[in-house]
Amino acid sequence: MSLRILMLNYEFPPIGGGAGHAHMCLLNEYAHRNDLTVDVLTSMPDLGFSIDQFSENITIHKIGLHKKNLHYWRMIEVLEWLSKAEYHYRRLLEYHNFDLIHAFFGFPSGWLCWRSAAKIPYIISLRGSDVPGYNVRLSLNYRLLSGLFKRIWSRASSVVANSRGLQRLANNFMPELDVGVIPNGVDTSRFHCIRTRRAGKRLKILVVCRLISRKRIDLLIKVIAMLSSMGKDVELNIAGDGNLRVELQNLAHDIGIAHRVNFLGRIPADQMPEVYRNNDIFVMSSMHEGMSNAMLEAMASGLPIITTRCEGVEELVADNGVIVPRAEVGEISQAISKVCDNEQNYSSMSSASRKLATLYTWESVASNYIEYYQNIIESQKQSERNSDVAYSPQKLEFISSSQLRKRGFESVVTKS
Repeated sequence: MSLRILMLNYEFPPIGGGAGHAHMCLLNEYAHRNDLTVDVLTSMPDLGFSIDQFSENITIHKIGLHKKNLHYWRMIEVLEWLSKAEYHYRRLLEYHNFDLIHAFFGFPSGWLCWRSAAKIPYIISLRGSDVPGYNVRLSLNYRLLSGLFKRIWSRASSVVANSRGLQRLANNFMPELDVGVIPNGVDTSRFHCIRTRRAGKRLKILVVCRLISRKRIDLLIKVIAMLSSMGKDVELNIAGDGNLRVELQNLAHDIGIAHRVNFLGRIPADQMPEVYRNNDIFVMSSMHEGMSNAMLEAMASGLPIITTRCEGVEELVADNGVIVPRAEVGEISQAISKVCDNEQNYSSMSSASRKLATLYTWESVASNYIEYYQNIIESQKQSERNSDVAYSPQKLEFISSSQLRKRGFESVVTKS
């Protein structure tokens, strides 16, 4: 079956974070297929409109925005993208015969699909901030838009989260919806290295994220201060940028450890494998996550993992690290010491990280999504044959995770 898919994502590298990165990795897999043609409607940080040929079968349509910060979205920027995207979206529907629309984020991207639901089916990939309860900063937006979110989700042919934790959060908001799970992946050929930890060597702790409040980087800076006061030779390397950079730099200076905290800024993707290889342990202190691309890359690079408890970590941390139950400086410091003070323990966790990462490949993610596409389209055709009328969202069956399993597609979704 040859498919033509329209993909929507309001952020795409260099704009945004994990969702844009995951989308690009998925496109890298799609680029190798001759049974798939993809158009992507997204954004760029310069004004205007551009069309880029990502590969022979993938075209990216980029809408320019008045973007103030690449890693932080203001509501006015979201609305600017929506207002500009609607025109280009309708032109794409007019000039191309798409089989399906795949939206990254239920909102704002999913809003466009919902508006055209009478004409074409769509699938939603929930990424995190589009799920009520995920981001404290968006609490008011969630309350104001909750009714719209439910309408967008309910008219989708399928809704998919990228972790079991995000799936549960989505079902807390809309219990009647059967949300499937397709996790993120990692390129284990680019990210690799099994390591050992030698006593007496400076401990290099890595965090990779946007510098926003949800990531709680202030906690990690205080952890470095505590470990240093205990006589440990440590440094914190922060790869990423965001609106809190100056505030975090001031914090490190004020508590006297600026010489132990390195703000690396945004690192080009081709340099990230070396960044992981040059560090000893990966730490994450997020309030919420979908599924961390950075954590997967760190695991593939053989780094033991220390993380606070949140969505998206239960699948990724077992005998390769520690999930800290409470986001407290003392507990995070204790966990880091437990992992790194014992060379045998460290080496065992390093090997376990690499082994677990090999289970998460972008090839399998791409295959799972394509099976979703094919089954949704087949369901549409079956509905049309049975009713002898054109597509209608009321007639098209919702493709839930349980229904896919009954049809023999056990590999397509992961259910908790």
